[in-house]
Amino acid sequence: MKKTILDHALDWAGRILLTAILCFVLLPFIVVLIASFNESAILTFPPKGWSFRWYANAFEYRDFGEGLVNSLMIAAIGATIALIAGSGFAYVLNRYDFALKSLLNGVLMSPLIIPNFTIGLGLLILSAAASLPRSVWLVVAVHVIIVLPFVVRSVYVSLQNFERRYEQAAESLGAGPVHVLLTITLPLLLPGLVSGGLFAAILSFNEFTASLFVVNQRTQTLPVAMYNYVREYADPTLAAVSVIYVAVVAVMLLLVHKFFRLEKVLNVE
Repeated sequence: MKKTILDHALDWAGRILLTAILCFVLLPFIVVLIASFNESAILTFPPKGWSFRWYANAFEYRDFGEGLVNSLMIAAIGATIALIAGSGFAYVLNRYDFALKSLLNGVLMSPLIIPNFTIGLGLLILSAAASLPRSVWLVVAVHVIIVLPFVVRSVYVSLQNFERRYEQAAESLGAGPVHVLLTITLPLLLPGLVSGGLFAAILSFNEFTASLFVVNQRTQTLPVAMYNYVREYADPTLAAVSVIYVAVVAVMLLLVHKFFRLEKVLNVE
């Protein structure tokens, strides 16, 4: 069917609107990107001179390096624990019916509606009452609680779209439960597992409000280190750190897309 002039006009109007929305969303990052090359020690826009000195400062500042290591470690441990536990909870919720199923689902989803600072403050009070130190494991526990709902929902959606006939066919051919799990169930659930782990890692790495209550100088994460830096300095170093962070996340997403395809990972294929 041949398009009319109205169809072409609507098509171009949609493209222009989409471009305008993307430009509006990217505008803050573009401003930060330009400001990160400011030569002056005072953050101004537009810059009066250009320099890479703040990128060098971002790599040389000790707290940023230690915070990055802590964030990567906490995100890796927290995402792994959340992925294992969340996958188990999702499997139970999908495959079994029991009396407290709705209550369990509500408890698992509750971090989505409870403010993160409330979770952090609650864990801080609980750890103080139990005389537990503010160690890295307390930070990991806070992050696992926060990211767990995203893993549960991601894996649960994959289980909802799962064809159980493949498992039944393998069982009818004599495959045991463990063999079916390793060769049929887990490979078919891989997109949901990858998306759940990806969301958990990114959210854990970005987490600030809850972490602020439970970290100390030794266990502070990169977002907390950035917050502490901006309280003392007003130079463009944070702009440089933000640009580096966005670039690294973009590269990670491109790699995930290359090897797993994001539309499949995010269950939107």
